[in-house]
Amino acid sequence: MPKGRKVSYGKPKPSVMIPKGSKGPRSSGSSSSASRSPITPTTPKTPADEGLEFFQSQIYPGEAPIRVYELRLDVDGGPRKDHSYIRLPPAYTPYILRVSLDAGTPAAKNGLFKTNFPLDGGAFGRDHFTERRLPTDFSKPIQVDLPISHAGAFVFWLEYDGEELGQRIKGREGYFNIDPIMKTKARTPILDKDLTVLPPSKGGVIQPEDVNLPLDGLSILTMVSKWMGPLNEWKNHFAEAKERGYTMLHYTPLQERGESDSPYSIRDQMKYDPGLFPPGLEKGGGKASIEEILRLAREEFGLLSLTDVVLNHTANDSPWLVEHPEAGYSPANSPHLTPALELDSAMLKFSSSLIENGLPTTVKSVADVDILLDRFNATVKNLSLWQYYVLDPTRERDTVKAVLTSGTIPPWTGATAAGKTVPELAEILRESGKINGLGKLASRFGVNVDGETAAGFIKAAFPDIRDDIDAFVDAWVRIVDVVNVPLYEEWEQDMAVALENIKNRVKYTRLEERGPQLGEINQRSPLVESYFTRLAPKPDSDPLIYSLANNGWIWDADPLQNFAHLPSKAYLRREVIVWGDCVKLRYGADSSSNPWLWSHMTSYVTSLAQTFDGFRIDNCHSTPLEVGVAMLDAARVTRPDLYICAELFTGSEDMDLLFVKRLGINSLIRESGNGWDPKEFSRLIYRHGVGKPIGSMDEACMSSIEEIPSPTGKGPVRTCVVKPLNGSMPHALLYDLTHDNESPLDKRSAEDALSTGALAAFSYSATGSVKGFDDLYPKLLNLVQEKRKYEVSGIGAGSGIAKIKRILNELHLEMVLGGYEEGHVHQENDYIVVHRVQPKTQKGYIVVAHTAFTKGSKDRGFIAPIKLRRTKARFILGASISIPSYDVPKDGTTLRGLTSELLDVGPITPSQGVDHEGPYTEIVVPDNFPPGSILLFETQLQEFDPSLDKFCSSGAQDVFSALDLIELNVVLHRADVEEQDATDRAFGAYDVPGMGKMVYCGLEGWMHPLRHIMRYNDLGHPLCGHLREGIWALDYVVERMRRQTNTFPRLDPPAQWLKERFERIKTGVPNYMRPKYFALVISEAYKAARRAVVEQCSDFIVSGHSFTHDLALCAVQMHGLVKTASLDPSTAAPSLAAGLPHFAKEWARCWGRDVFISLRGLFLTTGNFESAKRHILAFASTLKHGLIPNLLDSVRNPRYNSRDSPWWMLQNIQDYVQSAPNGLKLLSESVKRRFPKDDTWVSWDDPRAYAYSSTIAEIVQEILQRHADGIHFREHNAGPNLDMQMSDAGFNIDIEVDWKTGLLLGGNKHNCGTWMDKMGESQKAGTKGVPGTPRDGAPIEITGLLKSTLRWLDTLSRSGNFPFQGVDVKGRFVTYKEWSRLIQASFEKCYYVPLDPSEDDKYEIVTSLVNRRGIYKDVYGTGSGREWSDYQFRPNFPIAMTVAPEMFDGRHALGALQLADRVLRGPLGMKTLDPIDLQYRPIYDNSNDSTDAAIAKGLNYHNGPEWGWPLGYFLRAYLDFDTRFGAGQQVR
Repeated sequence: MPKGRKVSYGKPKPSVMIPKGSKGPRSSGSSSSASRSPITPTTPKTPADEGLEFFQSQIYPGEAPIRVYELRLDVDGGPRKDHSYIRLPPAYTPYILRVSLDAGTPAAKNGLFKTNFPLDGGAFGRDHFTERRLPTDFSKPIQVDLPISHAGAFVFWLEYDGEELGQRIKGREGYFNIDPIMKTKARTPILDKDLTVLPPSKGGVIQPEDVNLPLDGLSILTMVSKWMGPLNEWKNHFAEAKERGYTMLHYTPLQERGESDSPYSIRDQMKYDPGLFPPGLEKGGGKASIEEILRLAREEFGLLSLTDVVLNHTANDSPWLVEHPEAGYSPANSPHLTPALELDSAMLKFSSSLIENGLPTTVKSVADVDILLDRFNATVKNLSLWQYYVLDPTRERDTVKAVLTSGTIPPWTGATAAGKTVPELAEILRESGKINGLGKLASRFGVNVDGETAAGFIKAAFPDIRDDIDAFVDAWVRIVDVVNVPLYEEWEQDMAVALENIKNRVKYTRLEERGPQLGEINQRSPLVESYFTRLAPKPDSDPLIYSLANNGWIWDADPLQNFAHLPSKAYLRREVIVWGDCVKLRYGADSSSNPWLWSHMTSYVTSLAQTFDGFRIDNCHSTPLEVGVAMLDAARVTRPDLYICAELFTGSEDMDLLFVKRLGINSLIRESGNGWDPKEFSRLIYRHGVGKPIGSMDEACMSSIEEIPSPTGKGPVRTCVVKPLNGSMPHALLYDLTHDNESPLDKRSAEDALSTGALAAFSYSATGSVKGFDDLYPKLLNLVQEKRKYEVSGIGAGSGIAKIKRILNELHLEMVLGGYEEGHVHQENDYIVVHRVQPKTQKGYIVVAHTAFTKGSKDRGFIAPIKLRRTKARFILGASISIPSYDVPKDGTTLRGLTSELLDVGPITPSQGVDHEGPYTEIVVPDNFPPGSILLFETQLQEFDPSLDKFCSSGAQDVFSALDLIELNVVLHRADVEEQDATDRAFGAYDVPGMGKMVYCGLEGWMHPLRHIMRYNDLGHPLCGHLREGIWALDYVVERMRRQTNTFPRLDPPAQWLKERFERIKTGVPNYMRPKYFALVISEAYKAARRAVVEQCSDFIVSGHSFTHDLALCAVQMHGLVKTASLDPSTAAPSLAAGLPHFAKEWARCWGRDVFISLRGLFLTTGNFESAKRHILAFASTLKHGLIPNLLDSVRNPRYNSRDSPWWMLQNIQDYVQSAPNGLKLLSESVKRRFPKDDTWVSWDDPRAYAYSSTIAEIVQEILQRHADGIHFREHNAGPNLDMQMSDAGFNIDIEVDWKTGLLLGGNKHNCGTWMDKMGESQKAGTKGVPGTPRDGAPIEITGLLKSTLRWLDTLSRSGNFPFQGVDVKGRFVTYKEWSRLIQASFEKCYYVPLDPSEDDKYEIVTSLVNRRGIYKDVYGTGSGREWSDYQFRPNFPIAMTVAPEMFDGRHALGALQLADRVLRGPLGMKTLDPIDLQYRPIYDNSNDSTDAAIAKGLNYHNGPEWGWPLGYFLRAYLDFDTRFGAGQQVR
């Protein structure tokens, strides 16, 4: 298949079977993308079929990589709000939209991806959805790859299982719109090599070949078709438009016009206006002739065609309205319009009787308006329209009396009515919904209550009345009167609004200078415009059927609410600014509501799609969404690459976006005139016309190269470039002036046309104009009344600014086709400067425009000299405009602009200079440069090295792949204190002014801000400003790495790699480009270093998704080399930090408990077994008193106050043996012991230190034996020198086994020997020396770790792999198995708190202390006075469940886990305490030194705040027990 695809419209395609396989050089194997349904061949072949065929076809030599645009979804399966709309480029060659989701997120649970994009080929159907089931391998990325091959507007979402059984959740919808493929004729350049503007015979000459025209390349000229004359005169207009550089003509509707002669009041949608055709050319409605003239425009003049599609209304004299009055809104099909029709008819009658009533017929003053409205007010009151609102008391009296008399009274079933006051009864009645016709306005006294309902209600309300019918009737009438009170008020308010709106309209249309000043009021020109078209095909025709509501618009209306439908009363309240020549069309909800109208308008739309290249949706914001969607879908079936633009007046960007994504609007019309001053105008240009800022990073820094299997599951693997997607703004079609807006002379000044026209044309967006703007028409022309024809003035005399427009439009096209996608806007006083640059060549163009927002000034104004760093500027042209008179030209037959003359400015020779930032070019505006003037230059970055991008992004992998993980810790991470420690304070974290210190000194520190900067091109970020100001950051990156090459020699090549690239950047790049190239180098280095980390990890990590890689990088982040902390007292050795940045050096860096809680994840899972072993051996060597230290302090001054640390270490020894290659050998490893056998404290360099050795197996046994014996000692050096917070009793360490249960009990209320180890520090609150969570007794996680160790050792011992079998207990030998069984037998009884209190006697429970049931105690056996703390619900029990699941009753365990899921699991981790606990304080603030003992100095550290690491144990436990005992059994 060819690389591009041809487009053909209205022609059947041949039948082609999609091949079943591919003979390409590579074939795809298994894919991590979602599973696919089989592809069914369709006939004829659709664009979607072509896309599938492309991906199944062989790869051609030299074929460019496939583009992949990746959209990442949130965890709930929906796009972020700012990503809900994605605009994608035309599919010149098919590409991939990848929708990706992190594995393991809620939306991945039995997830299903749905879209109406035809993934399996075939034709698009708005309500036809294709599905892809998401993969269930949570260790792999979840991706759905959509093969994009054609334009259109599509929706997608995810469905997935919810929390409840059988619940399915639909995620937020996302929309993607694919730009159409548009082609135009190629053109020759407008400038020669010397930048001379070429004449029309040489510059901008149409060439025979077609080129792809991106939307940004459109230059659209609006032409009011009825002013162009007949078709045989159009060629002159085409020649003029082409000569002025336009690429598309926008034709106002060409259909037959109604009696008003407005192009937008279409009489017959299926017939072109007869005035377009010379005799004989209007056969068949003129379609063939129109298509032929548009073909001529396209082929000979390179002009595409755009026309308005009018869906909301038809002309008031459309003949088919008589046959199909149901197509409009009438009182017959919309009864609420009945009083509006009466009011309108009264207005018409009043207007025709002014003379006979002695009223003024011409409005000359406000007093005349008041006279007319006062009299009309009386007319309105006489209409008695209140009868449409209220209940008729007389009728209500009669109907309720008749029912009461009959004796058959159904009971009242609504709210209680007895004993209520009359106003309360009226409110009950209103709320009951029993009042028929309330608010419907359908007929006079159409509001009523059924007699049976009224009788039942009144009987229920007044039970004491008994059988007095008249009393009941009187009571009912009293209620009716109260019900009517607000209804009368509503009528009065509606009439007041209606009269005020009529009054304001009379003022505007007949009195105000800016209005049309309509003149005499009579039958043909009534007081105000009529709201209804009265067809009356026959004298006796029913006016309720043939009175049709006219269309119009309403100030600040909700575009999603049809103002012709209830609850809107816009026609009655006269809120519609009505178009009296247009009847509003009534489609209904779908085609079944009004079949003929839907069929007729669909035929109209599809006929236009066959003829024109694009649509402008007229009055789009008032088009019902369901109508617009259906009509445009039908049009795209006819022309898949149809261009759609629209102007929206919703008043809300969110609402604009809704229309864009639902309708598939390609461009939203934006108006330069909406900029009320130069600053606002420059903002509009920046927002809609810059493209990307100069020096953008996303393309260079965010793209990655991958190999991608065919999205169809068949076909070769292709190389692709993956680029992340951000959300899209609606594409802009920036007009300098639209055809329905005031002229520059009226809005700003006539001279401003030149400056505004130049700025709009310089925008990197579609641009538009109107012929009257170029020709300097002095006034906005009336589309209805104007009969004159355009003058064809070309670019010569009388053409206004057209000569300059030609150059700017041609340059606009050349810049878009040439990729000048980067831009910069600068506004200073009345000046706006726009600079466009091609990022690969750094060639550009710059326009300097002196705006003319006010009339009369000829002053130069002020703008500072424009400095272009390292950039040469060459003058192209300068121009100003002279307009000698603003008088409106008087010509009865031809439309002419103001007499004007374009004056040359220049030439200007920019000066050259050098300052502290290097060479520059300076553009100085000449002294004679009045408002409206422009200057145009070509720019070129000097000494630009086109190979710099490639150089900066090459070679990183070679130099970083040689580094080990410790060296990569230096490259990637290092917290501030670590860096200062390692470099003797020569380096620390880099401090960026306005941003603060980096989190890390290495590449990750820079990547933290750069990720956002690169993705969103945020060149205004403080880091970018800092980089523009100097080269300090570049030097820092290199020098900190070079500084450490003595310790790490292999850092020299990476340092040299960085230096070479930064030196090239320093010398060859201007300061404003420095952020881009800094980001490129840093990001490439980071990617290479990150890859080097991953490649040294386990297969599990290597094959995992990005989140897995992120977690693996934590192992590098936390493991590094500093000078003041080590695993060896005599030499520096890498060690794990307990936390960054506070626990990073000296005694605070390496903690036994923290090391062994994290070692499994940081080292064993990642495959770094050597580092794991080093930490095990280092801590094993320090064993003393049967414990390992909590604070290692480089093995010099270890502190032994941690009861849980040895058990965490033993668990990790077990995990190491089971996971590492030849893991059993660890048990026979010998380590020298830091302390003598008698536990005497000696310094590390004392001869008694390291005097004997033990194997790891012996150390394991010693831990068990010492605990079996009981451990009782006082910490060495106890007192304030060791711990200034702890009380004296806290230094006493006591641990022993309760041999009745096998449990380990220890600690006291003065110390805290587990990970929940916060010690009170506040003297003010009286908590100094008081632990926040002593947990003395048998903490549940220690019990689990002990049980796990015993089970493992028993297995090893019985298999002959461990030299010991048990422990000695006071002369009795207890095997590991016996000890394990003892714990097994007692565990549930000691720890479980049953759901049913009646079962308490089966467990060791103090019922009065139970706070929550169905849990496992956090501790067993807390000391006297704190027994209640046993029953606290904390996240420690899942640790025991994970390491020793056999201890737990499965049902009990699952129940406790489910409770923890509801109560303890939070968004960040696990709450450390049950929220219903009286001690629960979730906010940790260590700086709080209040008198509140619960939180002072952060005492609540473990009494509520969420911690991350316990979440992992919870998830592991939940997965295990749910799989064995819960719902997971069904999916195992």
